[in-house]
Amino acid sequence: MRESPAVAAIRAEGVSFEYGRQTALDGVDLEVAPGERFAILGPNGGGKTTLFRILATLLKPSRGRAAILGHDVGRDSAAARAVLGVVFQAPAIDRLLTVRENLDLQGALYGLRGAGLARERDALLERFGLAARSGARAATLSGGLVRRLEIAKALLHRPRLLLLDEPSTGLDPQARADMWRSIDAQARRDGTTVAFTTHLLDEGDRSGRVAILDRGRVVATGRPEDLKAEVGRQVLVVTPRPPDPDGAPDAGLRAEVERVAGIPAREAEGRILLDTPDGAGLVPRLAAALEGRIAGISLSRPTLFDVFLRRTGHRFDAEPLEGFRGAGDAA
Repeated sequence: MRESPAVAAIRAEGVSFEYGRQTALDGVDLEVAPGERFAILGPNGGGKTTLFRILATLLKPSRGRAAILGHDVGRDSAAARAVLGVVFQAPAIDRLLTVRENLDLQGALYGLRGAGLARERDALLERFGLAARSGARAATLSGGLVRRLEIAKALLHRPRLLLLDEPSTGLDPQARADMWRSIDAQARRDGTTVAFTTHLLDEGDRSGRVAILDRGRVVATGRPEDLKAEVGRQVLVVTPRPPDPDGAPDAGLRAEVERVAGIPAREAEGRILLDTPDGAGLVPRLAAALEGRIAGISLSRPTLFDVFLRRTGHRFDAEPLEGFRGAGDAA
């Protein structure tokens, strides 16, 4: 395949993968446009890491095909790697080398030399807040600085696609915010496409588009605000009163909620949920009708958790079905 300005940064068509008899991916279709910030969101065991490994050219699909900027990851992996920057969950730095030496080594692997390498290296050291520690051994860095160094390494050769696997793992909120600020600044400068896997709903919410992956399948793709709009403008949650030690759950509560609200309800994790445009009006009516039978009522705008629940019928952190956890696919 020849590259063209309109070629997709990532295209997956019917990608499936099995570890022995276990299915990790089941017919994944995906397309990411150049310049996007794209999240692959899903619970642990959902297939994200297996998909990441295929896109990073570390695995070949059992069926289907995947391409990076027009380069087939199975047949043309060397060309795909040349336009990729990859950040793995586990650190891939040499802890005995200094920060500067890690970047110099990475540059040499991509054929960068002399003044050109020094210019790119020093610019990244400044942008990622590593200049003051450039002479320090990597072993002395905090987790947040190690992650910054990992990303700086991946960006050193100015890849057209930056691929990250759970980049926020182990970082505190401030370190996460600093990391994304640096990535976004670099991506804007170079026009880099950023695609990343995550199990954090707020990271999916802040992406341009998101694909929600569950049990090896893509269950939703789109802009976060569009996906949440499908759920409804508000989500009203009714929490039943806990039964007495010797009592049974209130089996008729859902039907009563539906009667008072006049709309269908659904159940999840022992709670009753309503998608409604008029939650504020329903709260006092439900509270009066269900007095003594409920522990509380809450009202919120839809989240990607609600999208996931609506599309899959189970909570985000539910264990995958038997046969849908690939070996080594913890995320």
